[in-house]
Amino acid sequence: MSQRVDKDSTVGKVGAARAPAERGAGRRPMAIALGELGALDRAVFQAVAQTPTPHLDDAFRRLSLVANRSRLWLGTAAAIAVLGGRRGRLAAVEGVLSIAATSAAVNMGIKPLVRRRRPQRVRSAWQWARSVPTPGSTSFPSGHSASAFAFAYAVGRQYPVLAVPIGLVATAVAYSRVHTGVHYPSDVILGSIVGAGTAAVVTSAYERTIGASARQPVHGRPS
Repeated sequence: MSQRVDKDSTVGKVGAARAPAERGAGRRPMAIALGELGALDRAVFQAVAQTPTPHLDDAFRRLSLVANRSRLWLGTAAAIAVLGGRRGRLAAVEGVLSIAATSAAVNMGIKPLVRRRRPQRVRSAWQWARSVPTPGSTSFPSGHSASAFAFAYAVGRQYPVLAVPIGLVATAVAYSRVHTGVHYPSDVILGSIVGAGTAAVVTSAYERTIGASARQPVHGRPS
């Protein structure tokens, strides 16, 4: 009888110990999911870093560098403004305003809060061909990706015919930050979403503002 009681009590203790752990696990599905997404994020980064692509490395490295400080997009905006008439000038202004607002949101808002470390570059025989300077800022989100998709959204909104080509270039810029080893995939994905979302707000507000200005009566003219 005593053996039965001891056995039952032992089982009860084990069950009591397991119950809180199981309940705790049930209360943390979001944390578990985020952990798995983080592991997947790092695995994709490692796979890209460890895959030799000698015919692509220099192209992505150059693209990543030319997009520094949004030079690629500012140059494109200037070309659109010169060649596109009134609509081109509007698209260029909205694109530049979207980049400015996105850069402020990313660099002064999100990065200081999240403070994610940059990934460690994988040592490989071909890594030198991909090398770009590592920015001094934190990793999340990618500023290059945010600015690229902010500009692509703004210009594509005014010029649907340019939406696909500029969107493809923006995607290539975003990927180049993973290819060159300075961002995780999630950095560029979330950066792209932040950029497009910010541009949607900026362009809508800008068009409401210029629309309201156009409706104002001009002083000195008969109504």
